[in-house]
Order: sequence, then C-alpha cells, then structure tokens
Amino acid sequence: MPSSTSVHSDLISCSREERSDPETVERRGVLPGLPGGPEVDQEPLELSDELLDALLSGVSTAQEIAGPDGLLGRLTRRLLNRALEAELSAHLGYEPGQAPPGGAGNARNGKPGKTILTDQGPLRIRSPRDRKGTFEPEIVKKRQTRWVGFDDRVISLYARGLTVREIQGHLAEIYGTEVSPDLISKITDTVLADAKGWQNRPLERVYPIVYLDALIVKIRDGHTVRNQACYVALGVNLDGERDVLGLWFQQTEGAKFWLHVLTDLKTRGVADILFCCIDGLTGFPEAIEATFPHATVQTCLVHQVRSSLRFVSYKDRKPLAADLRKIYTAVNAEHAGDELTAFAEKWDHRYPMISASWLEHWEQITPFLAYPADVRRVIYTTNSIEALHRQLRKIIKTRGHFPTEDAARKLIYLAITKAESKWKRVFNWPAALAAFKIEFGDRIPDNEI
Repeated sequence: MPSSTSVHSDLISCSREERSDPETVERRGVLPGLPGGPEVDQEPLELSDELLDALLSGVSTAQEIAGPDGLLGRLTRRLLNRALEAELSAHLGYEPGQAPPGGAGNARNGKPGKTILTDQGPLRIRSPRDRKGTFEPEIVKKRQTRWVGFDDRVISLYARGLTVREIQGHLAEIYGTEVSPDLISKITDTVLADAKGWQNRPLERVYPIVYLDALIVKIRDGHTVRNQACYVALGVNLDGERDVLGLWFQQTEGAKFWLHVLTDLKTRGVADILFCCIDGLTGFPEAIEATFPHATVQTCLVHQVRSSLRFVSYKDRKPLAADLRKIYTAVNAEHAGDELTAFAEKWDHRYPMISASWLEHWEQITPFLAYPADVRRVIYTTNSIEALHRQLRKIIKTRGHFPTEDAARKLIYLAITKAESKWKRVFNWPAALAAFKIEFGDRIPDNEI
C-alpha cells in the first residue's frame, strides 16, 4: 500500500494536471462554477476510498486523527505549505528550481517558519518570501497568526458567557497551547465593530408591535461596580418576525432616556409603530407620544398584576388575583370597567392603592380588549422581551460584572444573535395582521403586507 505522503503528493499533482488539461480549460469558459462562467455553489472535492485508506494507514485512535500532531494537523500543515508555495510560484511566474524568466528579476528568498493557531492546535508552517518583498500571500497572510475557524471557536466560547481567563484555560486543555488573554480580547473585539454596525443599521418603515424594556447589568466604573440599564427594543415586523432593534446603555432606567431611544429608532427609518408594549414606568407613554404620536400604548398586564400583588398579604393573594383576572379577560373595555368597579367595592377597604393604580393607567391597560383572543395574546404583555432577558441573564450572571460598557455590549450582542437564530414567527400572525389592517387601514400599506 502506498504511503500517505506519496498518495497525498499524487493527489496534488493530479489536481495540477487537471488544471492544465485543454478540455478543462475549454470548459471553464462555459460551465457554471468555473472562472468566467456563471456563479453557482461548487461541489465539494470527492476523495476516493483508496486515498482515505492510505491516509488512515497506521492510524487507529481519535487522538492520532485529531489530536496535537495528529493526521488532520499534519495534512493541514502540508496543504498550507504547498498552497503557499503555489501562490509564490504564481506571483513569480516560474516553478521552484527553474530560472527566472529573462534570466533576471524577482526570486525566492527562503521559507522562514511561523506558528498559526488552528482547530487542530498550533501548527508550524513555512511562509515563503520573495527577494523584492512584493509577495502578499492570501491563504495565510503576512502577520496572520490564526487560521480559518479558530476565531469563530473563541467567539463561540465568549458568547456562552466564558471569561477571557476561562477561554484561555479551555484552549490550553483542548489544544495543549497557551493563548494570551490579550489575543483572546483582540479576537472578541472584532465583534464590537459588528455590534456597532448592527446598532446603526437602517430599520423597516412600519412595525406593528415594538416591545420596550430595560435589563440591569453590572459595569465597573473606576474602583466601583455600578448598575447600568441596558435598554432593549424588540420589534415585530409585518412578516411576524421578531427583531431586536438595538441596545442602549444608561445609568438608570427612565422615561427621559426612552425618549432618546425612540428618537434613535425614528432616525434609523421607523416611520410608524402601531403598538408600543411597555411596563408601568412613569412618563413612558408621554415619551412615546412625543416621537410616535399615533402609536397605541399598551401597558404589560403581567407587570400590572405583579405590581398590584406586591401590596397583598399571602392569604388574600389567590382570591384577589382571581378578581383581577376578571378585569383583563373581560369581553371589552366597558365590561372591564364594570369589573374594576366591582373589584374596588370588594377590596378597596383593604387595598385601595390597587384600584387607584389601575384607574391611573386605564387608557394604557385597555387597548388590547378591542381585539379578538388571538390578537390579544400578542399585545397584552411584554413576555416576548422578558423571555429574551431571561436568556441574557443566564449568560450575564456567570460574568459577575463587566470591565467596560463595550465588554457588556459585545456579549449581549452575541447572545441576541444566538437567540434570534432560534426564533419563529409570531403565533397565528396572519390573523393578527388582518385585524391590524382592519383597525389601522392605510397605516399598513397593501404593498408591504
């Protein structure tokens, strides 16, 4: 049986012969996927069973295949060395051992070694140079120390909430090499540019629903750690797809800063919002009215009920919650008003602040009652954004606190990206959109449905 080295060399030379074959060259002008032809997805290179058997000869364990200095690592090293040599030959215009065209000109100037980090661990490769210093390799660029997949692996670990030191220890266990914390920070910092581009991207013109809520994160400020509010806006577009519209950081949650958030959404292209679903923050409806005057403000019923039950003794909670439920499950707003009156007559002698709170926010509590049950479930609560916050907290709590705001932004952005990939369209969205179209008419243009 031929050795893995000779078979590998045959494979490379065979590929080179195919590239120079006249029929292959002729096909390149007309066939899809070849240079000069239409762009299509290329078929992966098929390796024969004989070649695989030759490569695996004498290899019997996973460690010998994928471990440090295993078969995959050695193949990767040889392929990179050959590819770099081929790049230099193309740059110079002649193969190794041949004389430069014309007898003079640029020439090879050694192959100094360099170590790159890969999924197979650190690999020592040879990086050929030319005498004039004009060669710029593409496979492994000058000063490049990490190859395809390594950065993604580090960012994936970071997105799961691991600290820089924890990632360093993990890489040491898996690859048997020490990666400096500065390098890991440099890799994860590349996410920051993506996060800022995402934050400033143009948005859609109309959002039927936007959920607004803030998440508290701990960020170091000098020698102390302070709580900061991370403002989050979650939109539902006309296709029923959820989309986080942005992140904003501020010392505390307040209606004044929400005005800044809403103004930013408007600047980025949002012309109209049908429903803004919010918690019971004082001044919030006024901030929405100032930027989107036609938006209907819906207070989250879960927040409202939760706030009401804070005042109630344990023995009264169950019957009082049952009476509150009659209010927000009423047939319409008028029926809900009757139920609130009955609630006040029954409970005001013990808890007068509850009915007073519901009356104060009544205009923002009742809008969802104008819609059928399928639509109500979409707009009566901020559960969609609360569920997102639960996922974010699972990751954030492992960190304790963040050294900077940018560090918090990187991790939260990655966590949001991961969460969005698993989201599905809002349940029974066509029925909700049809109801919105009947209610709001031209605010939902026909060509955008």
